[in-house]
Amino acid sequence: MRHVIIRTAVATEQKALEALQWRASLNNENDREALLSNPDAIDLPLQQIESGAVFVAEDAGTILGFAVILPRSDGDAELDGLFVEPTCFRRGVGRTLVAQCCSAARSAGASALHVVCNPHAKSFYVACGFDEIGSQQTRFGVGLLMKCVL
Repeated sequence: MRHVIIRTAVATEQKALEALQWRASLNNENDREALLSNPDAIDLPLQQIESGAVFVAEDAGTILGFAVILPRSDGDAELDGLFVEPTCFRRGVGRTLVAQCCSAARSAGASALHVVCNPHAKSFYVACGFDEIGSQQTRFGVGLLMKCVL
């Protein structure tokens, strides 16, 4: 990667971002069957893009990944989605997006960023400063509750 920039998504990118989400999600063979059986699970609401909640990582005009943060009722923020092009895995794109989400959450007054993650992603989130605080049943199995104090 030459130079990754982070910016807010625009509405015209909705379908391209959903396609990226499919590619990233299907890359995990443990999730593939469940996702293919439940195609409605891949959805990026236009409202989230229009509200400025979606951040895009790009390099020379090519989208490499995106993340979504949403406010929580307790005043903290939720990392509602983080997806990176499989060809860009382990190149710092995800970490850069998480850092942007932490910064945006902090600027919005949150004291922590939360995420419910797939157990296979635990080490990534720990490396980004998150701590495991529990687990939660999700539509596709047990998810880990992780929290990063801002």
